[in-house]
Amino acid sequence: MNNRFIERTLNSTLELLQGSLFAEEIAAKRGLLQSVDPRARAISLLLLLGLTLFTKNLNLLGVLYGVVLFLALASRVGLGFFLLRTWLFIPLFTAFVAIPALFDFITPGPTLAQWGPLVITRPGVLGATFFVLRVTVSVSIAVLMSLTTRHFELLKVLRSFGVPQVFVMVTGMAYRYIYLLVEVLDNTHRALKSRIGSAVSTHKGQRLVAWNMAVLWLRSYQLSDQVYGAMRSRGYRGEPMVLDHFRFRIWDACFVVMVAVGVGFLILAVTRGLL
Repeated sequence: MNNRFIERTLNSTLELLQGSLFAEEIAAKRGLLQSVDPRARAISLLLLLGLTLFTKNLNLLGVLYGVVLFLALASRVGLGFFLLRTWLFIPLFTAFVAIPALFDFITPGPTLAQWGPLVITRPGVLGATFFVLRVTVSVSIAVLMSLTTRHFELLKVLRSFGVPQVFVMVTGMAYRYIYLLVEVLDNTHRALKSRIGSAVSTHKGQRLVAWNMAVLWLRSYQLSDQVYGAMRSRGYRGEPMVLDHFRFRIWDACFVVMVAVGVGFLILAVTRGLL
């Protein structure tokens, strides 16, 4: 049972990483956001994210979520793929966290529904919905940015915005090493399974796990040193180098202005009570 759990975990992790590789193909498509300079794309999505984080209007969150879905479709991101990526972890977990807020012992107020001693209140439903929707919109904006931007472009955007070089370098190295780490773990598990099978005593299993952890650490250390030496010999100094240089065109400026005007219109609509 434990072996099957480990095998399923490794396979699921590999599938998730393959999905992130598929995201690189999405970033290479000719879509709305892909046609915009990565810096303009980041500024526009940050404007939407800032409005999402500071608004207290539930209707406005619904409008923003619709805008994000429209941007995803216009960027040629599959709607099913996008919804799966955005709802799989954080929003779904947030929904479970928000469930207690539905009941009167957490959020008192007018009764909306009742099942025996459990009473669901109207303020509880509104509060939980607002919380889950805000998290969903925020995660969707972040995922949309990552899907429509290549990894090395995203690192360069971070440097353009003044993010410290050490943080960008560590993030880039970790992104690359995680693929190799999971592949080594999968190969090690397959090798053990093919040689000794699944029937292993507890004591022997602990020794095998400890031995493989030590070997994996040594291999990772040696490989990291070799990769760093190879990168240094090719001129790497901590800055992400790309062949395509960023060019801020008139279309990029117009896109940022349109998003800023749209954000301003939504704020005005909320203050005037139109939403």
